[in-house]
Amino acid sequence: MSDTRKWMVLFAVAALGFFIYKISAILTPFLVATILAYLTNSWVVFLQRLHLGRTLSVVIVFLALFGLFILSLIFLIPALEQQVINLLQALPNIIARVKEDILPWAASHFNLNMDWEENPWQDTLQSTLQTHWKQAGQYIPTLFKTFAGSSLVVIGFFTSLLLIPVVLFYLLRDWDRLLQAIHLLIPRRIEPITIRLLKECDAVLSGFLRGQLLVMMGLGILYSVGLSLFHINWALLIGVIAGILSIVPYLGFIVGLTSALIAAFFQFHDWPHLLYVVLVFVIAQSIEGALLTPYLVGDRIQLHPVAVIFAVLAGGTLFGFFGILLALPVAAVIMVFVRYLRDRYIKSNLYAKNSS
Repeated sequence: MSDTRKWMVLFAVAALGFFIYKISAILTPFLVATILAYLTNSWVVFLQRLHLGRTLSVVIVFLALFGLFILSLIFLIPALEQQVINLLQALPNIIARVKEDILPWAASHFNLNMDWEENPWQDTLQSTLQTHWKQAGQYIPTLFKTFAGSSLVVIGFFTSLLLIPVVLFYLLRDWDRLLQAIHLLIPRRIEPITIRLLKECDAVLSGFLRGQLLVMMGLGILYSVGLSLFHINWALLIGVIAGILSIVPYLGFIVGLTSALIAAFFQFHDWPHLLYVVLVFVIAQSIEGALLTPYLVGDRIQLHPVAVIFAVLAGGTLFGFFGILLALPVAAVIMVFVRYLRDRYIKSNLYAKNSS
């Protein structure tokens, strides 16, 4: 490739990056729709194998997704909202319990010299929560009015929300055509190796994404049901948060176990329920390690847990919430190319000369 062509390619890539950056504010619905289409295209293919047309298969998958969304709005979201409200209501009593029992116990057992009269922050915090937690609901209408007062914000929000199902439908319907169009753009000279790498990326990425989502869902259900069996307060809230955080190795387990132990302690004030909580999380982790992860995820991503943690933290630091969501899929794709480059290096003369 001549220097002129190299500069033209570099300029085109830079221009494309600048263009994407400038329109990044409107890319969210398209990105969400593309991810959903990628994850659900296999469902459409499965229905097509049952001799259904592509459009009919897309309609069935689309209605199934819409039904799941409606069910979550009807059952899951209100239940989580109620548990959050209950948690806010219980905070003043929790703080009072800490002040009256736990802090004096800690002071006596650890030889801490604490003059409670000179540290009025406990009373201030408790009284503030007791006085103002009920007023928190009054801010919601105010925020809604402020939000509704900006017509551009409202229009932009609902436009993005409505765009997701529209874009998703057309992407699913024309997914094969889009892939074929991209295939035709690949230079013939590098087509074989490009197709091979793309297929490896697809196998790793699709399997890992679907498997990891199922593992997170399974852990959330196990935690929530297990804690509910022992009547632990906020079982659903703790289970959902722990399930979501389980995308990072051990983070969901640590956060969920700690939260559940605190909730059980302040609710029952005894040791047996603490042991029940530990039992729930140990059983859930055993099921996850023996069944969920091996069968749903396997070793597709082939990343060390430390590398997973680094990828998630790096993604969050660079790109915020979406960076956290995309960190592991991007890391999975990068690993495909790293393994390819490693194989090329081992087969190269450079490696042979170094090893001689």
